[in-house]
Amino acid sequence: MNYTEKIDKKLYDYLNLEILPKYNDNIGGHDVEHIKYVTTRSFDLINEFKLDVNYNMVYTIAMFHDIGYKKDPDNHEKVSADMFNADDYIKSFFTKEENTIIYEAIVDHRASLEYEARSIYGKIVSSADREISVENMLIRSLRYQKDKHANENPTLDDVIEYSFQKLFSKFSKSNGYAKMYYKDKKYIDYVDKINILLENKDLFVAEEKKIAKKIQLF
Repeated sequence: MNYTEKIDKKLYDYLNLEILPKYNDNIGGHDVEHIKYVTTRSFDLINEFKLDVNYNMVYTIAMFHDIGYKKDPDNHEKVSADMFNADDYIKSFFTKEENTIIYEAIVDHRASLEYEARSIYGKIVSSADREISVENMLIRSLRYQKDKHANENPTLDDVIEYSFQKLFSKFSKSNGYAKMYYKDKKYIDYVDKINILLENKDLFVAEEKKIAKKIQLF
């Protein structure tokens, strides 16, 4: 059964008609396509690891998790959670306890979280938020860094350097900070592949330049 068939129709329609379109003008790498990826990936992980969860809650967390990115990239997880908390209609689908779990899970999805996510819901969406495609990650990283540093008028070389530093700190096998609670084969393979680039900066730069040209970044 398709996971969407297990989600309350009114909830599904509201999230797709009222919330998802807000991502059209979000900061690079955190757009509609990213949200669709995270929702699908969340349910892939649920199926693979046979997790017993409320599908409505998972879908809501995934749809809200980056909604505050444009307002405050550095604190987007808290801003996103607050935006959920201010939406009385969406909260009407859940109990008070469920709303608390959803709020905390949105906060807890961040890869650099200093503590372990407080519920299975935070762990699922945090894990789903990790990329499994090197090319997609490089594209998202370039777009994000260009948007984040737009006021500095960065060159392509600047953007690639920002991208390298961020991805190295996040995914390096030596000391990368990215949390992943449900490590499936797709994610393990992804980490292996991206580390080939992270361990050879010249190779990383060459690959990012090819991608920048492909997506017409500049």
